[in-house]
Amino acid sequence: MEKKTIGNRILVLGCPGSGKSTFARLLHERTGLPLVHLDNVWWRADGTHIPREEFDRALDEILQGEKWIMDGDYSRTYEVRVRAADTVIFLDYPEEVCMAGIIARVGQKRPDIPWTERALDPELVALVQNYARDDRPALLSLLQKYPDKQALIFPSREEAARWLSDL
Repeated sequence: MEKKTIGNRILVLGCPGSGKSTFARLLHERTGLPLVHLDNVWWRADGTHIPREEFDRALDEILQGEKWIMDGDYSRTYEVRVRAADTVIFLDYPEEVCMAGIIARVGQKRPDIPWTERALDPELVALVQNYARDDRPALLSLLQKYPDKQALIFPSREEAARWLSDL
C-alpha cells in the first residue's frame, strides 16, 4: 500500500462535538507531528479566555512553525489557518452526532481544554445547532478558494477511523 502524504501542517476542523481533538491526538500518535489544541490556547483553567489579540498573536506564532497538527474550529480564523496548512481535515458529521459528542463530554477531564465542563453550555448547543448554516458553508468555500490545499472531508466517524488506520 502506498503511504499517504499529508504534509507537516495539518488542520483538523469540524463542528463542536465532532471529535476534532480525539482525531488530532490519534493523528499525532501516528505521525509524531507536534499537536496544538487551540482550546488550550484560548481558554484559561478557570473557564475564562484570553483577550482576542493575545490569542491572535499566539496563533500567528504557532502557524509559523514548520510542523503541527492543529485542532479547534474558531471560524473567524479559518482563512489564516487554511492558508498556512498543507492539509485540512474536515470532520463533516451530522448535527445529531456532534450534539451527542458535546453531551458525552460534560464532566469529563480532557487534555484538549484546561478546565472541565460541569454542565451543557447553551452557547455551545447553539453553535452545534447552527454550524451547518453558519460555519460549514464558509469552510467549504475556503477549501474551494485554496485548491492547492489537500482537503480530506469525512462524513462519518467510521470513515475517519478507517483513514487513520490506513495511514
